[in-house]
Amino acid sequence: MGTKIKGVRAICTAPEGINLLVVKVETDEPGLYGLGCATFAYRHLAVKTVIEEYLDPLLKGREVDRIEDLWQLMHQNGYWRNGPIANNAISGVDMALWDIKGKMAGMPLYQLFGGKCREGIPVYRHADGRNLEELCENIERFQDMGITHIRCQCGGYGGESYGTVPQTAPRGAQPGVYLDEQEYLHDTVVLFAGIREKLGYKIQLVHDVHERVSPMTALRLARALEPYELFFLEDPVSIEETNWLRRLREQTDIPIALGELFNHPCEWKTLIAQNLIDYIRVHISQIGGITPARKLQIFAEQYGVKTAWHGPGDMSPLAHAANIHIDLAAPNFGVQEWSGIEPPNYVIQELSGLKGALLEVFPGLPEFKDGYVYANEQPGLGVTINEKEAAKYPCSSPVTVWTQTRRRDGALQTP
Repeated sequence: MGTKIKGVRAICTAPEGINLLVVKVETDEPGLYGLGCATFAYRHLAVKTVIEEYLDPLLKGREVDRIEDLWQLMHQNGYWRNGPIANNAISGVDMALWDIKGKMAGMPLYQLFGGKCREGIPVYRHADGRNLEELCENIERFQDMGITHIRCQCGGYGGESYGTVPQTAPRGAQPGVYLDEQEYLHDTVVLFAGIREKLGYKIQLVHDVHERVSPMTALRLARALEPYELFFLEDPVSIEETNWLRRLREQTDIPIALGELFNHPCEWKTLIAQNLIDYIRVHISQIGGITPARKLQIFAEQYGVKTAWHGPGDMSPLAHAANIHIDLAAPNFGVQEWSGIEPPNYVIQELSGLKGALLEVFPGLPEFKDGYVYANEQPGLGVTINEKEAAKYPCSSPVTVWTQTRRRDGALQTP
């Protein structure tokens, strides 16, 4: 008789003011449990319901070492499959089962994936600014920290702040984050020309379109950015318009990264197999956790597509750790997005007190040092949770406004 699942529960916490959802899988072996990330920050209560009302009774009494079988069971049990709410719920359990597997083996998770291909993980950070000068100052600050890859934006993703309605909009237009894509195209090209003029070509630059423009504008933007040698252009088109990638491929040699909104293998299989993208950018809890992410990484390797997993602030440290463990063992690793989880010296010197709270809630975070992130070598994912500290930072459910992006005529645009 193997070790069995005693119970599955969700822990909601927001130590940085962003809703995080962690799954704890407890076993019938005293002291043995696993943690995983199920964070869907904007629908966390729906995910929590799936975990506690459906997955907990489904999984109780089942053996913890049957990870693949349990993943398939959770995936198929609701009949309709591959949505973000169900996938995130499955992810939390899946990561926790891998965490348990590592603890039972007495090994950090990357060892179960075949061991290290590299010692540390190079990461990229986000630099923003109100203008070119402020942006370049922020880039240089990251360079001083050893960061060699930097994503550059000016004024977020190019839109105005929520609540404004431009004078050019029709009477009665709804509030939102308004974007003029022609203005955005021009300003972005001027911005990257300025960065290269000031800082040269030794640093690797990334830009995120965030699906916020039409495919034709994305094509024009990609061609215009070619002289500035971007490491990659992220999400130039939406997942509904990936048929445009072939045309983009034919007309520009700029590297393309895509995938943070992907849920289903059918969304990436053709893009990878036909070499229409260079970097796969999925949010691993969004596709169901470590089990499908490893399959995707291995599939992408066969076609020369590299990984650049999504690593924003709206995912828990468990998911950041999962990214790092997969990265360490992946021959086709490209670069890792890193949202700024630093060791205490950076927290004290540069970041808000909320980052300190994150460290109190989640002991064992991967370590950032001189441009690289390192796993902490503890068994499993290596990250724990202090539930008493987590309870100090309750989640909230406000109406999400940053996704309410609109074109100049007031019509909604994918965010």
